[in-house]
Amino acid sequence: MNASLKPIPKFATEAEERAFWEREDSADYVDWSKAKSAVLPNLKPSTKTISLRLPAHLLDGIKAAANARDVPYQSLMKIWLQEKLRSK
Repeated sequence: MNASLKPIPKFATEAEERAFWEREDSADYVDWSKAKSAVLPNLKPSTKTISLRLPAHLLDGIKAAANARDVPYQSLMKIWLQEKLRSK
């Protein structure tokens, strides 16, 4: 450990630790030059529920396309929206 770094204190609760890191600069306690990237493969992005009104024939077509692919129609809609965003 780098001698110029401060020791990280022990915390009694998560709230105490959270308050500590909100007011302290972590660079005083951690040598970030030795940090490694973390891969979190199971991390799911937060989602938000929306209400979307579609014409019945459009929703029926989406459901039929999803059924042909054996996926839920809402999942297929998300895939299509993501593909469209990437193409822009």
